[in-house]
Amino acid sequence: MVKRKAIVALTLPLTVLFAGCFGGSKEKSDSNTKETTVESREQSKAVINGAGATFPYPVYVNWAKDYEKATGVKVNYQGIGSGGGIKQVTERTVDFGGSDKMLSPQELDKRKLYQFPAIIGSIVVVYNLPGVGDTELKLSNRAVCDLFMGKIKYWDNEEIKKDNPNVKLPHQRVTVVHRSEGSGTTWNFSYWLSNICPEWKDKVGYGKVVNWPTGIGAKGNAGVTNYVKQTPGAIGYVEYAYKLQNKLSAAQLQTKEGNFVKPTEEAFKAAASHANWNMKSHFYLEGNLLLQPGKDSWPLTAASVILLPKEKKEKNKLVIDFFDWTFTNGDNTAIKLGYVPLPENVKTEIRNYWKEVVLK
Repeated sequence: MVKRKAIVALTLPLTVLFAGCFGGSKEKSDSNTKETTVESREQSKAVINGAGATFPYPVYVNWAKDYEKATGVKVNYQGIGSGGGIKQVTERTVDFGGSDKMLSPQELDKRKLYQFPAIIGSIVVVYNLPGVGDTELKLSNRAVCDLFMGKIKYWDNEEIKKDNPNVKLPHQRVTVVHRSEGSGTTWNFSYWLSNICPEWKDKVGYGKVVNWPTGIGAKGNAGVTNYVKQTPGAIGYVEYAYKLQNKLSAAQLQTKEGNFVKPTEEAFKAAASHANWNMKSHFYLEGNLLLQPGKDSWPLTAASVILLPKEKKEKNKLVIDFFDWTFTNGDNTAIKLGYVPLPENVKTEIRNYWKEVVLK
């Protein structure tokens, strides 16, 4: 079970030494070795503070532990939801924000932010139905829509039964569990619902926060996970890593073409392969990676992005060093946790973005 530890964001300023730049002849004659030692010692005291999406929280926290062991640099990340991450980085109370809702170039300009993707994950529809195993249940677009609209009250509803003739569905009341705070996971999930369900689009729409027609709210992916796990008859939506680590059952969903597909690493990669990334737009994709074409593409695949303040070049360099290290050393950790690392060509594009845009 994922334990969300409350991490207090530190606000200690980073002292940067420019050894030998402003001193007299003694400082200028110091050896390169001494300068490197001083810089290394100073870097080891560095603290980077981030906050935002709970979607990538498990992988960021594990990356941070490994990075501190390797470099001595501490990275604190608070999983407070994408809405909180966007707000805090806009207010400059953290060094970087995490969001599963991508910001348009116009919104980035308004907030004076840069943006790049860090990891790819997926959202899954999880359920707690005694006697119904993981991925055994098929939920059509219509069924998912009617469940989250509150129109389907019991699990043995005919709309669900017709796609699951061999599944013993109980006469169990449906309990919908959704996010209670501003959430990028909610943005992606409600955007997907708006595209597969005209009624949802007309009556609810999409956003980090929506007016849910039914259900109970829970904070973070971990909160939704816990409610679903403890409530027979519950249905909710969480990032795949939470499903994996908590051994929840997840439904098969329909691809853009209409066939049913299971949530697997191969299905997530299939969707990610269709992404059209472009650093000129700060990697913005209007619908993230949702509903990508392909009969094997998971329809709820999404990338999580990092937001950086435009004016904080020194601190941005430290944040970039961390993510550059994860791009080289963090793929195995990401895969074990149920994420999909960025393709190598995308990592190259991001490194060019750092060099040509962020740190220029």
